[in-house]
Amino acid sequence: MPGTDVEALLRGSSLRVTRQRVAVLELLSEHPHADTDSVIRRVRESAGDISHQAVYDVLRALTDAGLLRRIQPAGSVARYEVRVGDNHHHVVCRSCGAIADVDCAVGDAPCLMASDDHGFVIDQAEVTYWGTCPDCSTARIA
Repeated sequence: MPGTDVEALLRGSSLRVTRQRVAVLELLSEHPHADTDSVIRRVRESAGDISHQAVYDVLRALTDAGLLRRIQPAGSVARYEVRVGDNHHHVVCRSCGAIADVDCAVGDAPCLMASDDHGFVIDQAEVTYWGTCPDCSTARIA
């Protein structure tokens, strides 16, 4: 989303352009995988006073409009990202919780073919890789 006209993106999704929506989209383009508390804290630093409820409302509206993706790895709080619509996956550090994007493992969406679709029309696969990030791996060796 860097270099994207956030206001045009909001209008294109039939959303009103508000200071809060612009601030949240810009923040998440710079800090992908941020949790709600981080979004609240950082948006307040850049856009001034904003209530918790207002941030929750913005996150929900942007997610419903398809401008954000909400992810919640097992054992983690919900996190948000602006990278939407490409069926990418995530790798999560078991030690510190860091999250990074991983491009689709195999071909077109859905990346993985279910061994039995049980009659479902599958249009997305969600994969989470778990491991230890380079910083935590280095700390264990030291």
